[in-house]
Amino acid sequence: MSLKIYGIAASRASRPLWVAHELGLAYEHIATPYAGGATRTPEFLQLNPNGHIPVVDDHGVIVWESMACALYLAQRYPLPGGGTLSGVTPAEQAEVLRWTFWTVTECEKDALAVLMHSVVMPPDRRKPELAQESGARLQVPLQVLEQHLAAGRAYVAGERFTVADICVASVLAWLLPVPALLASVPHVQDWLKRCMARDAQQQVRALSRKA
Repeated sequence: MSLKIYGIAASRASRPLWVAHELGLAYEHIATPYAGGATRTPEFLQLNPNGHIPVVDDHGVIVWESMACALYLAQRYPLPGGGTLSGVTPAEQAEVLRWTFWTVTECEKDALAVLMHSVVMPPDRRKPELAQESGARLQVPLQVLEQHLAAGRAYVAGERFTVADICVASVLAWLLPVPALLASVPHVQDWLKRCMARDAQQQVRALSRKA
């Protein structure tokens, strides 16, 4: 196969993996963990000198940074039967780009802190105060998305599912283990539930369980 995705599903590599499954792409999954030195080998550093996953190798076109990987695949390949996960019109593509970068700048750092200090890290290493502070800060961007969806939008960039939903949901899903953080944003909850129930997302989660 000429399309390769490096990374593991239990990481930010879930973003390009989710896109690939939505698109029905044939790809080689090179399960490269972020721990243990696998991303610091000379071979991997030739792909991404930053030493991070994911990396997409599409017929020799190398893409790194998870959101860039997701956006690239969505624009590069069509959906089965036609259509696209990317924007069709300039206005739609602007929405895709706007919300993708929004989730990185406004949500990702705090959402990851909530996840790490509430669930992932061993209990003796967690700092509940950090999770609390991050959760409090997230209420501002969550209300921004809530108002956006409450205006009658089924999805982030319009009335159809796009790569913007994948990018934003991949970050906000980190809050699901702490449901109280989503209590004040019912439209966000409904949208996130629909995104996470998609077949492609379930396939990626199955990959994570196999790791």
